[in-house]
Amino acid sequence: MPVGTKGTVKGLTPGDLREVGVGIVLGNTYHLYLRPGSDLIEEAGGLHHFMGWDGPILTDSGGYQVFSLAQTRRISEEGVEFASVYDGSPHMFTPELTTRVQEDLGSDVAMVLDECPPANASREYHEHSLRRTARWAGRSKEAHGRRDQALFGILQGGLYPDLREESLARTVEIGFDGYAVGGLSVGESREEMLKTLALTASKLPAGKPRYFMGIGDPVGILQVIALGVDMFDCVLPTRLARHGAALTPEGRLNLKNSRYRRDFGPLDPGCSCEACTGYSRAYLAHLVRENELLGHRLVTLHNVRFTVDLCRLARCEIRAGRFEAWSRGWISRYEGSDHAGADELE
Repeated sequence: MPVGTKGTVKGLTPGDLREVGVGIVLGNTYHLYLRPGSDLIEEAGGLHHFMGWDGPILTDSGGYQVFSLAQTRRISEEGVEFASVYDGSPHMFTPELTTRVQEDLGSDVAMVLDECPPANASREYHEHSLRRTARWAGRSKEAHGRRDQALFGILQGGLYPDLREESLARTVEIGFDGYAVGGLSVGESREEMLKTLALTASKLPAGKPRYFMGIGDPVGILQVIALGVDMFDCVLPTRLARHGAALTPEGRLNLKNSRYRRDFGPLDPGCSCEACTGYSRAYLAHLVRENELLGHRLVTLHNVRFTVDLCRLARCEIRAGRFEAWSRGWISRYEGSDHAGADELE
């Protein structure tokens, strides 16, 4: 899911998203609640009408944004008090409020309010936090009344297998339309993340969507798919584009690198997006170096198309029963390329 934090995937129109095959986008409850306000968006007919996107939308609960601003928030059983990142004004998110806000936004999938502790938090803190998150999840479900909107629960528990199992049991017992694995990609190693995910995802209900919150690098996407994940989001593809980095099967290309100044070939010969079929690497590199908006837009368009195509290929290989071998070969090619190391962003 490309991330449309404030009701837009940066630099792209809804038409662009449809053109490259995007099926669902993510909106951010925290930011949309503060600006322009969920009441205004509801008045406009909901987030779909407001942003001109006729496909599915998932909205997060705003919990991650609140908890990432540790210096300006206070957690209690009722909810979390925080200061607006825009003007410092005081606000309070409760499970009931974030559920109502997402109903006002009219997203297709809403998330319960959860607490996302840092990876280095103590076991005692994770234990206390996951139980509060479970209680909040129950309150979110009780407050949720919109029948045309799915509601997903979120699992926590840090890197502790027994706490993950406890969180899973408590959340599944409440019963949700889908389940998200939260509290990973927050500072732990990739090895720790995958080990914890493997223990968790395999025990989730088989008939419900499994959502990994916050992964977007190509290798990571294939690794979590291999463990049974169906959905994921991350700002990485679009953020990389704004820094001049393009994703390709041969690795990440840093278009600020001097090697592309006179490279008149396509960005990715195997890609049919506008950036790859209409412009050369040299021209895109020029736009990036000059910080031109067109460069940001074209590379963003390509990176989103690349990520969507990677997921489409993975789906085809799963259906054909070849995913494991294909994924292993794809990752080996990607990581073994000259570009993978030489063109990392500074």
